[in-house]
Amino acid sequence: MNSDYNHNIPAVTFNNISVTIGENSILEDVTAFVPAGSCTAIVGPNGAGKTTLLLALLDHIPYKGKIEIYGKGGKKPKIGYVPQNFSFDRDLPVTVLEFMAMGIQKKPLWLGVGKKQRIMAIELLSYVKSENLAEKRLGVLSGGEMQRVLLALALQQQPDIIILDEPTSGVDPGGGILFCELLEELSLQHGFTQLMVNHDLVTVTHHANHVICLNRKIIAQGSPIEVLVPETLSAIFGLHMGLIGSKAMPSGIITCSALCCSGKKHE
Repeated sequence: MNSDYNHNIPAVTFNNISVTIGENSILEDVTAFVPAGSCTAIVGPNGAGKTTLLLALLDHIPYKGKIEIYGKGGKKPKIGYVPQNFSFDRDLPVTVLEFMAMGIQKKPLWLGVGKKQRIMAIELLSYVKSENLAEKRLGVLSGGEMQRVLLALALQQQPDIIILDEPTSGVDPGGGILFCELLEELSLQHGFTQLMVNHDLVTVTHHANHVICLNRKIIAQGSPIEVLVPETLSAIFGLHMGLIGSKAMPSGIITCSALCCSGKKHE
């Protein structure tokens, strides 16, 4: 876990963010912040508005309130984005190298990848330890390999913040751990802030140093040891839905979010 950050300096602030789609209220007066240099995880149940908050941050959906993103040295912030699902025709005869070059090459790909673009693409792939994928067809990549390629693409902008929506979804547990470790290593090297939606509390506990607990509204925010407690988990996930083992918890104590398990009575 990267502890080299100042929790008093924000990379992003959300001020009274509300999102309504049709007659459905998705987010209600969400006020939260993401510390600069942190690995911040947004956790909550399905339908809590986690992805919606990311889409608002990316300005992909209308919202009420104010979102501020802070760049380094007062410069305009740069954002990298790794989506949860990347839909494409897997039968397309496009290699990873060609896919990487799409955004940095002006001439048509059928004329080949230019030397400069090839070097740049290979360098980006090397950051995520995936140079060996360069000539592989995009459609045959595993879930973990695709996530690494998308992460390499996100690094292309030399971002101040990288936004990840369920980065370990569809990836086997071992691959998910390696991906998070890679993120930490890259964050230290390149100095970007991580903001991710993640439903895996084990991953959150061991890799995040700031947590935003969301269920349409902010339930709690702070360090994992402060907010991943039975009372908060119960408020987020409901009865018995927050059960996590002792190895996952910062305190090392097995816990369940249910009030009956914590020895407290319902009010």
